[in-house]
Amino acid sequence: MNSVLGSVLLPVALAVVMFGLGLSLTTADFIRVKNHPGAVVIALVCQLALLPAVCFGLVLLFDLPPLLAVGMMLLAASPGGTTANLFSHVFRGDVALNITLTAVNSILAVVTLPLVTNLAIDHFAPRGEGLDLQFDKVLQVFAIVLIPVVLGMLVRRRSPGFADRMDRPVRIFSVVVLASVIVATVVSERENLSTYLAATGLIALVFCVISLSLGYFAPRLFGIGHRQAIASAFEIGVHNSTLAITIAISVLDSTDIAVPAAVYGVVMFPVAALFGWVLTRTRSGDAPETHQPIG
Repeated sequence: MNSVLGSVLLPVALAVVMFGLGLSLTTADFIRVKNHPGAVVIALVCQLALLPAVCFGLVLLFDLPPLLAVGMMLLAASPGGTTANLFSHVFRGDVALNITLTAVNSILAVVTLPLVTNLAIDHFAPRGEGLDLQFDKVLQVFAIVLIPVVLGMLVRRRSPGFADRMDRPVRIFSVVVLASVIVATVVSERENLSTYLAATGLIALVFCVISLSLGYFAPRLFGIGHRQAIASAFEIGVHNSTLAITIAISVLDSTDIAVPAAVYGVVMFPVAALFGWVLTRTRSGDAPETHQPIG
């Protein structure tokens, strides 16, 4: 991929997206964890433990090439984002809980994402590739993820009216950025496109369906309300592909590793929309937001 795009434009675009996420957050979103402790704990266990384990199993089952395997694990470790919140709103999930999960996941990802990615590199990557999320690269992840979010939260605190006005434009920009980085990744690897699609298309589809299903049915199994489970499903199933692609290209300097996230970014929109539609068709009524047997 063009070095200017990978080292400058892509990180800047992602910073704007994460800044927009910060504009939608307040400290109350973190404090709100106490209102839905069961839903938050179950969602985080699914996101941080079960999803990487499921993804690892799928990578072995599909026998992916090493760099694509690392890319899938990087994707699995990536948190949800503003698009997850949008899906939750459209399909009548508990958006407040969804925003809370996004806020907490964005913080935890600074630790969990490098950890999962390094473990995947150690297991899958060929020796001599020089891949490693060392401390200085972890700091880059920190800068990419947290600093723009914090700045956005500060702007919202000082100017909530401006933050509200910017909410819709930033959401649209986020979708445009995701589409742009997917196109750029595909174009840069056009010679290998058919091979990559053959290798990652089906696993991306299966992983997306499992992620959404796990995110919804695991909370329901423990008595969490329908609307909270919808929020969990989209937070877990709609990954921040832009973040995964940026880390792959700008931090790890590997377009190959970015390919699974690019493919997933295409797959997840229709699959998540269909999943939400099915839930609305099969559920005639929502459980009350206050229904929280756990915690």
